[in-house]
Amino acid sequence: MRTLNLGILAHIDAGKTSLTERLLYAAGVIDEIGRVDDGTTQTDSLELERRRGITIKSAVVSFTLGDVTVNLLDTPGHPDFIAEVERVLGVLDGAVLVMSSVEGVQAQTRVLMRTLTRLGIPTLVFVNKVDRAGADPDRVLREVSARLTPSSVAAAAVSAPGTRRARVRAFGAADAPFRADLLDLLTERDDALLARYVDDEHGVPYEVLRGCLASQTRRGQVHPVFFGSAVTGTGIDALVDALPELLPATEGPSDGPVSGTVFKVERGPAGERIAYARLFSGTVRGRDRLVCADADGRSTEAKVTAVEVFEGGGLRRGADARAGRIARLRGLAGVRVGDRLTAAGPEPLGSGPLPPGARGHQFAPPTLETVVTPVRDRDRGALHSALTLLAEQDPLINLRQDDVRHEVSVSLYGEVQKEVIQATLAEEFGVAVTFRPSTTICRERLLGTGEAVERLDREQGRGAGPEGNPFLATVGLRVEPAPEGTGVEFRLGIELGLLPMAFIKAVEESVRETLLQGLHGWRVADGVVVLTTSAYAPRQSHAHATFDKAMSSTAGDFRQLTPLVLVAALRRAGTEVLEPVHRFRLEVPGDAFAPVWSLLTGLGARPDTPRLTDARCVLEGDVPAAGLPSLERQLPTLTGGEGVLESAFGHYRPVAGSPPSRARTDLNPLDRKGYLLRVLRRVPAGAGS
Repeated sequence: MRTLNLGILAHIDAGKTSLTERLLYAAGVIDEIGRVDDGTTQTDSLELERRRGITIKSAVVSFTLGDVTVNLLDTPGHPDFIAEVERVLGVLDGAVLVMSSVEGVQAQTRVLMRTLTRLGIPTLVFVNKVDRAGADPDRVLREVSARLTPSSVAAAAVSAPGTRRARVRAFGAADAPFRADLLDLLTERDDALLARYVDDEHGVPYEVLRGCLASQTRRGQVHPVFFGSAVTGTGIDALVDALPELLPATEGPSDGPVSGTVFKVERGPAGERIAYARLFSGTVRGRDRLVCADADGRSTEAKVTAVEVFEGGGLRRGADARAGRIARLRGLAGVRVGDRLTAAGPEPLGSGPLPPGARGHQFAPPTLETVVTPVRDRDRGALHSALTLLAEQDPLINLRQDDVRHEVSVSLYGEVQKEVIQATLAEEFGVAVTFRPSTTICRERLLGTGEAVERLDREQGRGAGPEGNPFLATVGLRVEPAPEGTGVEFRLGIELGLLPMAFIKAVEESVRETLLQGLHGWRVADGVVVLTTSAYAPRQSHAHATFDKAMSSTAGDFRQLTPLVLVAALRRAGTEVLEPVHRFRLEVPGDAFAPVWSLLTGLGARPDTPRLTDARCVLEGDVPAAGLPSLERQLPTLTGGEGVLESAFGHYRPVAGSPPSRARTDLNPLDRKGYLLRVLRRVPAGAGS
């Protein structure tokens, strides 16, 4: 049986969870449709989700349409939980992008559609809530074409929109305008179809048009638009029929090498990790041994103790998980979100087809952070343990442990995420917390190339040496700029064999850890670090064969010396601080233009040339992420509640004026004397140079 892994994506409150319920009902999986407001839906299973009426964690449900098993992934709509959406994108075969026929295209709708289009994920558009007062399907269809994708075509008509009598009729072969619209859209990308239309005096048969529509939709080239109401059920049948027809169901090679991606990790009743994985090839069975490898090359090996697959609205345990399916795997103790799964044993790591989930981040990283403080001081240990568990489920929480100030920071997308973390810690772990005001996360960029070296003084052993190097190690490093988004690359500029691999690994690990806090305390996101020089004191023993650490280099020598060398190279290269910037689109009444413009410039925004449409003004441009909350807060007052703001992360740009700094959480190698005092518990002679 073929499998369609289908994502339901939307801006918040567009009705995607209600649509999920309606699809399950139409497929016969449930006998009664749950309500978001009542907390009775199948996919919002967390108590917090039921209470707040929003989706926080992605959820999987399954149903069958003919010979196709549909694994439906319901994702959060609130932008604060965009990381959940990102993890799901890598495992999808197709998507349904939902929007309201009242609100139409919204900020998150545009962010999601741009990403789906960039990744080539086949997507159907569903305009929901045609029965709601104020529904205007024709207006929304124009917005879809103008602001989402010009490659769209209406697949149905709506009568009596905005009333409980609203009904949807799917277009077919008898609808001449629909056939003409299809022909115009499809021939733009199909020369053979255009030639047939020109040569065939009887026209192109509808069955041929429908086949071309399916082919181009499956390639992500066109986007049919459906209409309906998840509450009344009108229009749902047309969408259900379109899923297996227009989206690509897959049946991967189940006898090939195992290859899969973990997109979700949750904890079972006994605290064990349960991994949700999409399999792209191969078959996973109970008692198989799998390798879980992350993007940095770290890997663990474990035995699968239980396999569950989604089937018929529930989970079937004890089954084999074959290519194309989504499985829940138990027993993988070290697994993390984003890990790639391969079979252990003779099969080499990384064999098998590369899964789409390996494409890297598709959305911006979090741009806010906050310090989490326990209400009761005795809960500090419990807080760190609880946040560590949450970080396993959401790596972008990005814990920062400050051992100097005994504080823990977490990364955020927004204030709603902060509320959810607070409630989760209280309800699931019994830890009451407060948060400090959120601050913007900047990053640093290398301005040039810099080199530094600290040499081992073989004659003085562990003495200070001419450069004050108290470690039995020589480390020379060169740092070079790299294109944005390429990350940090560590290279060897020495011959293999000159330095034991354990020492090389210690240098690399120390380099990556040190670059999390550059000269101003922000992460150096991109760059090349080359190990240019190295030497070590070979293992030496006394006559009675006892290892003498004072005369022999250890990995610790290289690990502790590397930060001093690296920050010296960074100082010679120089870094600049970059701040996150959002791209905004703002519609305001014409008489509010002057005060809004003044606010934007005061926040450091860079608006483009304004456009006037009727009595409204459209402003687009860039605004620093730090100024966005103030813009959102003051806009209703300045525009009488008529301002409409859309924003999404755009890029990083150099900070104007004095660069902000962030307090360090490490041993601070920028302060050489203090660093050595903390590492060695003493200040060696000459160490302050």
